[in-house]
Amino acid sequence: MRITKLGHACVRIEHDGTTVVLDPGVFTDPGAVDGVDAVLVTHEHPDHYLAETLRRADAPVHTIEGVAAHVREDAPDVAERLQVVAPGQDFTVGPIAVRAVGELHAVIHPELPRITNSGYLLDVGGTRVFHPGDALTGPGEDVDVLLVPVSAPWLRAAEAIDFAREVGAPRNLAIHDRVYSEAGLGIVDGHLQRFLEPNGQTYTRLADGQEL
Repeated sequence: MRITKLGHACVRIEHDGTTVVLDPGVFTDPGAVDGVDAVLVTHEHPDHYLAETLRRADAPVHTIEGVAAHVREDAPDVAERLQVVAPGQDFTVGPIAVRAVGELHAVIHPELPRITNSGYLLDVGGTRVFHPGDALTGPGEDVDVLLVPVSAPWLRAAEAIDFAREVGAPRNLAIHDRVYSEAGLGIVDGHLQRFLEPNGQTYTRLADGQEL
């Protein structure tokens, strides 16, 4: 298995000849979707979903109805490739088994309506990788690699730490990291390492294009 960080919340996962990309939004080079077998989108915010990038791929797009409605309006030519999933639904992309997890985006402000959001738990050759999208909803089962959001208007560092502790993955890879400056991210990195490593959990933040 190979996991490549590709900008903000986007990762590319390769295993046994199959490639899946999750959340290629505005902070991700559109080339992230070249040659993929499937694209998974957690929710409709532009840092996770960009119609023009989906147009570039010739692969199924697995996502929730909230995103699918935007795709039908923004890119009707992509709509025929949509595979709409519901919370708790299982599906496969080649040898990779996937489960949709959760239903709602994290609260940004109590006066803003909450949109839908689905995380994805991927079983990649026996290694379970979890991408929560913009939510702190765990899958309720063991995870080997957690893609943990580290900066967002809806997120405090303490919440990221507690979420990673709750999920309990031995390896934690930072995502959602374009909101803070490098100085701010350095502070958050330090906190996550300080609290996770005593639990036997590693924490890593990769530069774009680097692999785990």
